[in-house]
Order: sequence, then C-alpha cells, then structure tokens
Amino acid sequence: METKITMNELTFIFLLFLMLGTGLQIWLSVRQKTHVHNHQDVVPNVFAEKISLAEHQKAAAYTLTKISFGQKIDILGVIILLLWTLGGFLAMLDQVWRNLGWSELWTGVAVFVSFGVLSSLIELPANIYSTFRIEAKFGFNRTTTKLFMIDLFKSLVLTLLLGIPFIALVLWLMESAGQYWWFYVWAVWMGFSLLMMWAYPAFIAPWFNKFNPIEDGELKHKIENLLQRNGFASSGIFVMDGSKRSGHGNAYFTGLGSNKRIVFFDTLLNDLTVDQVIAVLAHEVGHFKNNHIKKRIVWISLFSLGGLALLGWLMQQNWFYTGLGVDTPSTYMALLLFMLVLPIFTFFLQPIMAWLSRRHEFEADDFAAQQSNPADLIQALVKLYKENASTLTPDPLYSAFYDSHPPAPVRIAHLANLIK
Repeated sequence: METKITMNELTFIFLLFLMLGTGLQIWLSVRQKTHVHNHQDVVPNVFAEKISLAEHQKAAAYTLTKISFGQKIDILGVIILLLWTLGGFLAMLDQVWRNLGWSELWTGVAVFVSFGVLSSLIELPANIYSTFRIEAKFGFNRTTTKLFMIDLFKSLVLTLLLGIPFIALVLWLMESAGQYWWFYVWAVWMGFSLLMMWAYPAFIAPWFNKFNPIEDGELKHKIENLLQRNGFASSGIFVMDGSKRSGHGNAYFTGLGSNKRIVFFDTLLNDLTVDQVIAVLAHEVGHFKNNHIKKRIVWISLFSLGGLALLGWLMQQNWFYTGLGVDTPSTYMALLLFMLVLPIFTFFLQPIMAWLSRRHEFEADDFAAQQSNPADLIQALVKLYKENASTLTPDPLYSAFYDSHPPAPVRIAHLANLIK
C-alpha cells in the first residue's frame, strides 16, 4: 500500500519540528544566560584559590555575549531555511541552472556549488563579527584582516577542489547505480571521510598552520615514554602556531593509522608545566586506548547508512519535494533538501550524543589518572578554563543538552575523587 502525504501535512510536520526545536533552543539559551548571570559574582569554592573573581566574571561576560549572539544567529538561520525551502529560493536557483540546458548531473553540481557559495556569503558577516568583535573584545582574536581573507580564499579553493568531484560522483551514483544507490553512496562517503582523516594532518592542516616538531628535552622524552608504553604509533609530535589566530589553547591528536599526529597549540605549551602537558596528553591517549574514535566512526557510519536509505525512499515521493517548496523533482534536489531539513529532526538527539561524549571524556580522564598524576590534570584544566574564559557555572539542563565535555565543577570533582 503506497503511503501518501499531502504538501500541507509534510509542511506542517516540518514547521512543527522547526518551531519546537527553535523554542527549545531559545528556552535553553535563556536558562543558560540566567544561570551564568546569577552566579557571576561568586567563584565556585573548588576554584576559589585558583581563579580570581575578575577572571570568573570575564568568563561569565564572554559566555553571555556568545549566547546572545548565538540566539540572533539561530533565529536568522530559521528565517534563511524557510526562505530556501518554503520561500522558493531553492526552486528559483534550480530553475536558473536548468535554463542553461545542461545535463541533469552538471546542473546538480552547479546547484550545489552555487548554494554552497551563497550560504558562505550569508554566513560571512556573522563570522567577521564573531572574530573581530566578540573574540577581539575579550582578548582572544589575533587574526589580521589579511590572514582572515587568506584563510577564506584557501578554504574556498580547497572546498571546490575536493567538493566538486565528490558531489559529481555522488550524484552520478544516485542516477546510475540503481535501486540500492544509497549503499554505494554510503561506501563512497565513508571511504572519502576516512581518506580525509588520514590526509588532513599531512596535507591539509599545513596549508593553514605551521607545524614544527617538538624540541628535544624533558617534555619530548616523557611524551615518547607515554606513547610507547600505550602502543600509540604516530608520525610525530608537533607544535602548532595557534597563537597566530587565537589566544585559546588546546591539544589533540589527528589522523588515521600510522599517519596520526600529536599536536599542541603553542599557547598551551606556554601556559602549562611539563607534567601538566603530559596529563593533558594522557587524556587524549585515553580516547585512543578506549577506542572512542573507532566507536564514533561506527556511530556515524550506521547513522549515515540509515539516513541515505531513508533518502532512497523519500526521493521517490513527490510530496517530499512539494512539501518543502520544490516543484521539479530531481536526485540532486532530493539530496540538498534532505541535508537542509535533517538537522531539524535530529536536533532532538543532541542530548544523547552529548551524554555519550561526556561519558567518553570521563573514561579518558580515568585513563589519564592512571598514566599521570590526577592533580596535574586538575591544575592543567583549571588553567585552560581560565585562559579560555570557560564558564564555571553552566546551567545544568543547558549543559546536559549541549556540552560534549562535563561541566567544569563536575569534572574537577570527579578527578579529585580519583586522587582520594
């Protein structure tokens, strides 16, 4: 029996989820602003001896500013989404390229490229304001206008060089691979993602930042010992010139297989002692030892497979197009519409993903506590909270819904219990 959904029914479902999601976002943001504002005048006891009231209030002001700006961006995003879909902008863009008489495949590529360029232009003012007003106001921005424009140009070139062949291959498979095209597209998508994970540290990241091998000395010796005893094979330990663009500090490992790299921001190494750096790195190695990266790849793989299978059914339904403001069905428009509206429905899965991520962070902290002194990790985290102006008093519900890392007091308390 064929399922039929009228345009009004699909439109109603779409608008309902959009309204509920937006309302929930606004409510959570208001809770976060209220909670941070009400707790900005007192430093939590666990941080009282390490973070001054002025530093705590700076973190609160930074958080409140970002939340307020984020609320405006969220509302603007809803308006833009409605214009693209029910407002008919996608249909008009499609018609502009169809008028040229190109093949279905290259018309689809042109629609995707032009949509991407237009979306980037729409987002550009917000990125400029965030970088040169908000980040600069709180002393974090070190990006010059010239560097910002160079990064923008490089990102555009890289996206076009990689994106055009990829989207052309995907659209070709959708048109030519038969009923189960979605499985072949999924295989190509996962293969491309893994290739990018492997290639990023050696071929892509150096196009934007300089990576210098860490100097010989006590720190390098201790890092090598930590990696060796945990069977972590890497292609090197590098220091990245993060201070070139931002005052924020971080550390991570990137890559796949033997092409993994340990990367420290230079701002991080300037702030932490040797033992504190080792504790931070032990946390990152904990993700590796607990197979967190592999688990996330599996989650993404299964989710994308299910999503593409769903798209395989939706693209055959005329109401899928008409219900979202498109009159002319096509494979490329089905994919573009699906990519646009999927986040509206998956938004409600956010707290589950955040919970899983926080669970991984606790597991990585437990591992770090076995490989290093938990007190060193506590001290390192406190310095990072202070230097990055991270709020120490997030709203519990907001944090549970969004935060990939445990709230600062909870994480510190967990590590303190490990010491006991």
